[in-house]
Amino acid sequence: MTRRAGLTALFLSTALAAPALAAPPEFETLPAPKARHAVKATTLVEGLDHPWGMAFLPDGRILVTERTGKLRVVKDGTLRPEPIQGLPEIVEMGQGGLLDVALHPDYAANRWVYLSWAEKADAGQDAARKPRDAASGNRTVIARFKDQGDRFTDMQVLYRGTIVASRHHFGSRFAFGPDGKLYFGIGERGGQDRAQDLLDGSGKIFRLNDDGSIPADNPFAGRSDALPEIWAYGVRNPQGLVRHPETGVLWETEHGPQGGDELNIIRPGVNYGWPVITYGKTYGLGLRIGEGTEKEGMAQPELYWVPSLAVAGMTVYEGAALPFWRGDIVVALLAGGIARIDLEGGRPIAAERLLEQELGRTRAVATAPDGRLYALVDDAAPGGKLVRIERR
Repeated sequence: MTRRAGLTALFLSTALAAPALAAPPEFETLPAPKARHAVKATTLVEGLDHPWGMAFLPDGRILVTERTGKLRVVKDGTLRPEPIQGLPEIVEMGQGGLLDVALHPDYAANRWVYLSWAEKADAGQDAARKPRDAASGNRTVIARFKDQGDRFTDMQVLYRGTIVASRHHFGSRFAFGPDGKLYFGIGERGGQDRAQDLLDGSGKIFRLNDDGSIPADNPFAGRSDALPEIWAYGVRNPQGLVRHPETGVLWETEHGPQGGDELNIIRPGVNYGWPVITYGKTYGLGLRIGEGTEKEGMAQPELYWVPSLAVAGMTVYEGAALPFWRGDIVVALLAGGIARIDLEGGRPIAAERLLEQELGRTRAVATAPDGRLYALVDDAAPGGKLVRIERR
């Protein structure tokens, strides 16, 4: 099987659930005539400082988080000079800082906006969260605020992750389900075995009620050997999370180590295997990690990438501006550009990489209410950009 020029070979899994399966076959990128639609990237706003997440408000404003700690506003195609006021002090640390932003499903009535960020934390606090590392650590925080226009008020902290002495794998994309529940992921924070420890809030996908309380029907609720907020576990570094608007399926992207980036369907109570199974290798040496690529009781990815493309934020495109992409998954790539994953019958059948040179390091993609596709180019100011992807 050959690779098409300019595209990275992708791998497709036929896995449906947790039992071990044969290794997914290598899968060819999209054949003609569906491959390589003529699209372009149009820069709308420049001057952003490592943009990470975005949300579209009903009044036309676009909220953009900067990992360096500011929540910026784009209005009528212009980046406002003053960030949103009322946020706590946020310090960038490694891969952490101000991360994702999302609106409550009933934002028009309640004006709740959700944010995630990394905070420094005293390991003497929250002993139940297993602060088993150095006395000075950090964690991922999930909170919501009332949007008052140019200021946020009424901060409510909904969740604080396990304190860890690490600067890596904070998570934490948001997705709301049709049931109004809040889903988000936190990476294993660089400590591989944490992902398999059900009493450690790292390497997991979580499910909360919109106010931060824990749903009684979560898969580990009521158990003494697991955190009740866990929805799924065994993930390494989740960077994308989206609920398919038609099927309701929850899709996730995560970074593998030196290969083995994954696209997963997230199901309740399922173990996604890290670090016991992976298609990635150790950095530098290229040695096998864990027990191989499959094991009974651990789910296979729907799709995986070797070599890694550093998959990041994702969206299911449902707009009219790019009708040939309707219902497909679009993934931002930190290695450059975007990937479009063709879904047929709810399963990925092929994929293509686009705009690698035009976009560069791409952190997030999102479908706006008007049906147009937007992306954030992750660079330090003034190189960070908000762009629109449209037909050429």
